[in-house]
Amino acid sequence: MSDCIFCKILDGEIPSAKIYEDDDVYAFLDISQVTEGHTLVIPKKHCEDVFDLDEDTAAKLFKAVPNIARGIRSAFNPQGLNMLNNNGSFADQSVFHVHLHLIPRYDESDGFKSKWQTHGDDYTPEQLQNIAQSISNEI
Repeated sequence: MSDCIFCKILDGEIPSAKIYEDDDVYAFLDISQVTEGHTLVIPKKHCEDVFDLDEDTAAKLFKAVPNIARGIRSAFNPQGLNMLNNNGSFADQSVFHVHLHLIPRYDESDGFKSKWQTHGDDYTPEQLQNIAQSISNEI
């Protein structure tokens, strides 16, 4: 995609701080480091979002993640790591080339806040089963 910033990075038109590369996957530091070591992992094949991601590309993308995550852990010894995918503009996706954020977590004041309110008490077991069946029927 000629207007995709990640495709331009892959083509060498825009520089990046490369962490990992194989035939199908590229990982590099996010220029807007949330925490030290914040890494983006992308497939080399342009896919807009997870809905556009085919199974083979997804398998190759996710296969690379544990090794990259272990590299981050060895280099920086974080207390944990958030793996995040913003999918679609409503979910704050800003670059429309599917990518995973690997965000090392150091302590509560490290600058990353991810908290959501659960609604488990709002659903009966029967409603949860109905929701599950609705999704399952579409797979």
